[in-house]
Amino acid sequence: MSLSLTIAKRYLFAKKSTNAINIISGISVVGVMVATMALVIVLSVFNGFHDLVASFFTTFDPHLELTPTKGKSAPADDPLLTEVRNLPEIDVSTECVEDQALAVFQGRQLMVRIKGVEDNFQYLTNIRGILYGDGDFTLHRADLEYGIPGIRAAVDLGAGSYWNGTIKIYAPQREGQLDMLNPEQAFSVDSLLSAGCVFAVNQSKYDKNYILTSITFARNLFFRQGEITSLSLRVKKGESIEAVKQEVKAIVGDKYYVKDRFEQQEDTFRIMQIEKLMAYIFLTFILVVACFNIIGSLSMLMIDKKDDVATLRYLGASDKLIRKIFLIEGSMISVVGAVMGTLIGLLLCLLQQELGIVKMGSRAGQYIVDAYPLSVHYDDVAMIFVTVIVVGFLAVYYPVKYLTKRLL
Repeated sequence: MSLSLTIAKRYLFAKKSTNAINIISGISVVGVMVATMALVIVLSVFNGFHDLVASFFTTFDPHLELTPTKGKSAPADDPLLTEVRNLPEIDVSTECVEDQALAVFQGRQLMVRIKGVEDNFQYLTNIRGILYGDGDFTLHRADLEYGIPGIRAAVDLGAGSYWNGTIKIYAPQREGQLDMLNPEQAFSVDSLLSAGCVFAVNQSKYDKNYILTSITFARNLFFRQGEITSLSLRVKKGESIEAVKQEVKAIVGDKYYVKDRFEQQEDTFRIMQIEKLMAYIFLTFILVVACFNIIGSLSMLMIDKKDDVATLRYLGASDKLIRKIFLIEGSMISVVGAVMGTLIGLLLCLLQQELGIVKMGSRAGQYIVDAYPLSVHYDDVAMIFVTVIVVGFLAVYYPVKYLTKRLL
């Protein structure tokens, strides 16, 4: 153990001649500890909401989705897509046709996204787990076409989980000109019967805007015969989604975008990442302010140890060694605060995960989850620990260099 570290440890833990120095040193440790604890807890809360939102999307979104880079659609029999479907790592592939349309039911109108899918969509996603009502996942039967709306779309249309009659779906014609004398001719019109159920992803993007139906209905409505707007893939259990994604990219090249679940919801998760980053930055500023207490503690310690420093100089200690002693002591305060704050933060996160101490609302069932969700990511914990050490070192380096010249 180096001489500077030995002396710094003695100065930190030994009793000082003035009790106020002990108090200020304790306050410095507590300040760093609280800032570190806040970083651990707040970032874990953001991670918890991130994972919660991701769990909602995964019930509806496929593992991988291919969309054309040019235009809105692609030929369903594209050889590249056929090669992708035949990959041994692919468990389920579903053709999709999706576009904007107008839904009308008993005088109520709503702009919706009509998503036409194949029957195996129920095996591609966990759609059966989010269906509500007496019906089942039925998209068509003989010549009849059924629709499964999002729960909020059904409410806005006044249809509920089961409706009598049909929902009229209007989509603009892809070809021809609008005749202002007979504007209805500019639209393709078709009707959907009730499948007796609705789906609830608990995300307004889907629940308010989407109606699921058969791909045959969507192709006829949008004039997309022999075309798809996306190809959805489910990867076999045990296979790496990222590895399969790279393999698919190598096959399709720049002709198709290949997106995993997070990239399919890129806007949502980017906003959450930005919010998390801003919280990290603001709390780091608070940490910087807390580190100013260390400067005050070191200043008083230097005054208190003037005689010791003079003795060290008589024994041959250089100014560099003396500066190093106080620099190490300041860093040790940061380390002690970081360790204590990290441990306490992790303990509080564990208690919240197990007991749900901090509730989302006063009544159970008021929100999707009753207590604030937390998810501890240990790469975040490592980043926080390094941040505290670096900020603590930078906060004392220049002040120590200056104060040793002025006070000693």
